[in-house]
Amino acid sequence: MLWTNSEKDIIAHASSCRVCADKLPAGPKPIFSLHPQAKVALLSQAPGRIAHESGEAWKDPGGRRLRAWLGVSDESFFDPRNFAVLPLGLCYPGRGKSGDLPPRPECAPLWQSRLLSLMPTLKLKILIGGHAMRHHLGKHYGGSVTNTLKSWEKLSSLGYWPLPHPSPRNRAWLVKLPFFEREILPALKTCIKELLEQQV
Repeated sequence: MLWTNSEKDIIAHASSCRVCADKLPAGPKPIFSLHPQAKVALLSQAPGRIAHESGEAWKDPGGRRLRAWLGVSDESFFDPRNFAVLPLGLCYPGRGKSGDLPPRPECAPLWQSRLLSLMPTLKLKILIGGHAMRHHLGKHYGGSVTNTLKSWEKLSSLGYWPLPHPSPRNRAWLVKLPFFEREILPALKTCIKELLEQQV
């Protein structure tokens, strides 16, 4: 399966998007990774500073932790046939007082559905962080990351899997949610293993 010319045009336009150019402190640099046969989509907030500088998503401490949560190797993770990477904001939004700024609001309405539609073989959408959960879950969003995580079984049956951001800064918060490591992660690893073993 290959991209059609019209699909290639969508990707090219997204890759060169400058809609928010005057509002991005570090300048526009869309970062995402798609494949027409992708099985899982990693739908997060926006690239961080390290990703902006390197041009590659999830090659940072948060990415290492995410791969551990998924139970996959670097080789498997960075194969776009397995995992597509599509943040709500394609560009690094800059730094705020207590972490990165939220994704630019112009971006998701412009690109999320258009880019997701290019991957008809997706089996699972992993929603990383509150912004992704609110955008994609609608009425199924629990009002907070914690409450949404508690509904993981129902959401997984709908093709979604909520996860907190794997930033090391969240370590203390996750200690207060023992069910995350006890219940969610083992089920997630089993699900990912089964999906990656499937033939498209």
